[in-house]
Amino acid sequence: MSEKTLTRMDLSEAVFREVGLSRNESAQLVETVLQHMSDALVRGETVKISSFGTFSVRDKTSRMGRNPKTGEEVPISPRRVLSFRPSHLMKDRVAERNAK
Repeated sequence: MSEKTLTRMDLSEAVFREVGLSRNESAQLVETVLQHMSDALVRGETVKISSFGTFSVRDKTSRMGRNPKTGEEVPISPRRVLSFRPSHLMKDRVAERNAK
């Protein structure tokens, strides 16, 4: 498995090469898209990108947890968590890559 991490700079560079915008315009485009996605998620909206997947925010209720070291019960406070569900196409692409 590859140790490479795709970064904002990598995305900007790909836009620069593929679309033909300047490097500054490409970086700004990537930032704008990510900002729109972030803003929607903060508002509790779902972000669905066709053939890629769906980002959503879930509200988790408070519950009792357990300290694994001591066995003591501790309350876990309510919180919002971000989840990602890949599309079937993305799952298939990843599985295909793993099969090679």
